[in-house]
Amino acid sequence: MRMRWEDLLFAHWAVDDEVLRRHLPASLEIDTFQAQAYVGVVPFRMSDVAPRGVPAMGGLSRFPELNVRTYVIAAGKPGVFFFSLDAASRLAVRLARRFFFLPYMDAEMSADWSGGVCEYRCRRTHRDVPMAEFRGRYAPIGSTFHAHVGTLEHWLTARYCLYVVNRRGELFRGEIDHVPWPLQQATAVIEANTCGKWLGMDFSSEPHLLFAKSLDVRAWLLQRVAGG
Repeated sequence: MRMRWEDLLFAHWAVDDEVLRRHLPASLEIDTFQAQAYVGVVPFRMSDVAPRGVPAMGGLSRFPELNVRTYVIAAGKPGVFFFSLDAASRLAVRLARRFFFLPYMDAEMSADWSGGVCEYRCRRTHRDVPMAEFRGRYAPIGSTFHAHVGTLEHWLTARYCLYVVNRRGELFRGEIDHVPWPLQQATAVIEANTCGKWLGMDFSSEPHLLFAKSLDVRAWLLQRVAGG
């Protein structure tokens, strides 16, 4: 698959390992930075989503998305684990749940730019799942940079695979390929954020913020992780 991720806000909160462990498969190890675990809320827009060599397909290929993620290790390889991925495309939600085992959820969403600020709204509408909402405004500040190895900014963003578990509890890895993130510092006013409430996580404190304007990504087919 190919895709473009646009206008991303990386908002991260430090979380307690014990709370995090309750929501992770036993086959995944919690990854930490200087002994601290993090969970991120990442609103952005998807575009040009399609299999390689296939033209973009209207609403299936372009839609807002918001994910809640943390950082894990399996078989020695660090990656991302998603607690939820809200999206404004009903078809994309169903395809991702069916073929990629990802917890995509229907949501009413918008991402509107005005005066250099993105006003982002997400309200989950998926049936039989916990309600969640995000409302806020965010904007980049400062020059674009590439995070240095060993910094928190690099640790949070330099992730080149994701992990999912199917209904039988089997662990799969999906490789992701992209150039280093073109990052900027960010400012945000978050009016509502209940994305962590159903996980027992409090995101009311000031988060660590980063912004990225655009990144082209390739994602590969899932592969079973031995022993997972």
